[in-house]
Amino acid sequence: MRDASHYHRVMPPMPLAVDVREAHRRLLLDLTQIPTAAGKEQRVVRFITDWVKRRPAMHLTTDASGNLHVSLDAGLPPARDYNRGASGRESERSRPIYFTAHLDHPAFVVERIVAPGVVELSFRGGVMDDYFVNARVVVVDASDQRHAGTLKGKAEAAAVGGRASPFTHYTCELHDGKAAASIAVGDVCVWDLPAAEVTDGIVYTNACDDLAAAAAALAAFEVLATHGPGERHDVRLLFTRAEEIGFIGAIAATRDATMPRNARVIALENSRSFPHDSPINGGPIVRVGDRISVFSPSLTDAIAKRAEEIAGGPASPTASQKNSALPMWKWQRKLMAGGACEASVFCAAGYEATCVCLPLGNYHNMGDLTAVQAGTNTRPATIEREFIGLADYEGLVDLLIACGTSLGSGGGMHTLVEKLWNERQFVLSR
Repeated sequence: MRDASHYHRVMPPMPLAVDVREAHRRLLLDLTQIPTAAGKEQRVVRFITDWVKRRPAMHLTTDASGNLHVSLDAGLPPARDYNRGASGRESERSRPIYFTAHLDHPAFVVERIVAPGVVELSFRGGVMDDYFVNARVVVVDASDQRHAGTLKGKAEAAAVGGRASPFTHYTCELHDGKAAASIAVGDVCVWDLPAAEVTDGIVYTNACDDLAAAAAALAAFEVLATHGPGERHDVRLLFTRAEEIGFIGAIAATRDATMPRNARVIALENSRSFPHDSPINGGPIVRVGDRISVFSPSLTDAIAKRAEEIAGGPASPTASQKNSALPMWKWQRKLMAGGACEASVFCAAGYEATCVCLPLGNYHNMGDLTAVQAGTNTRPATIEREFIGLADYEGLVDLLIACGTSLGSGGGMHTLVEKLWNERQFVLSR
C-alpha cells in the first residue's frame, strides 16, 4: 500500500446528507471496478443503463456509435430550436449543459486462442513497456468468470481483415491450462489488482480514469433530478467510448452531432497528479487546457467563478494572503499538461467546451511512474491500483451540482478590468 500521508487532507462542506454521500461513494467503488476496454465497454454500459432505468425521471438513448446520452426531459428540442431573447441573442439559461466522461480504461482484448492455456492479447491504451514484464492479468469471459494469467512477452500481431493491428500484442499464459476453453475472441482482459478500498481519505481502485468521473456525473445528475426545471439548467450526460485509443467515441459524437451545437460541454477527466503542482486532495481541478490545446476561456471562467462562490475564496492565495486564509472547500485551476482529454476534441469541433478533472495517482495503473520515467526506480515497474482523493471526488460532485443549478456566461475578466478602470483610472492623470 502506498503511503498517502504526504497528500493534503481536507474536509469539504457537507451540503448533501450523509446517506447521499455514502451512496455516491458506493457508486464510485462499484463503477471503477468494472472490467472495460476501448470498444469493449459493454459491462459499464449495462451498469449505467440499469442505473438509469431505476430512475424514472431520466431518459437514456444511444447514438449511432454506441455513446450514451442521458437527459431529464423525454422530448428534447432539436439543436436549432433553442430560445433567444428579445435582442435575438441566445439565452444562456436555455443552452444545454453536458457533463461528459469516457467509459473505457487501458486494458487488453483477446485476439486469438493459441492453445488451451495460452491466448494472444492486444493492449488498447498507453502504458510504458516496462510495466508489461511478467505482469499478472485476468481474462473475463462472457459469463463473467475470471481466469488469471501472466504475460510472457510481445507477440507478432496478425493482420485482421487485411489491415495491420494498431495495437501491441502480447502472449498470455493462463494459470489454468484448460481455461481457454471458456474464453472467446473479443473478451476483455484487465490487470490483476486487489479490490477497491478507501484508506485515510484516499480511494484506491482499478480504473479511476475515467470511471470515477462517470460516477461523479451520475451522482450530481441524480441530485439535479430532484430540482424542478426552473431550479436548474437543462443538464444532460454524454458517456463516450474508446477514448484511450484516440478519442474515437468523442470524435464520432461530434461527427454525428450527438450534442446540439449550442451546448456547453464540461468534459470530466482524471489527470495525472504532480504532488507540488496539482496535489491529490487539493480539490477538483478546473482545467484550462491540456498538452495539445487550451479550452474555451469563457466556459472555464464561468466554472471557476462557481468554484470560487461555493468555496468562498480563490483556488490559491494571492501575494497578499497566507495559505491559512484559503477556505476548507478546496479547488484548483491548472493546465494539466500531462495528457490530453476530450475537451480538445469538442473545442476543435466548434463546441464551447472545457474540462474539470480529478488529480490522479498511479496514472494508467503505473506505480512509481515518476521514478520509472526518470530511470531512478529501485524496484521493477509494477502495475498498481489508481488512486484519487475522496474529498476531491465529493468536491467534483459539489461543483457539478453548482454548475447545473447556476452557471453564468463567464466574462469575469472583463468585469474585473472594468471595475479596476473605474476605481483607479484617476492615477494616470495625477
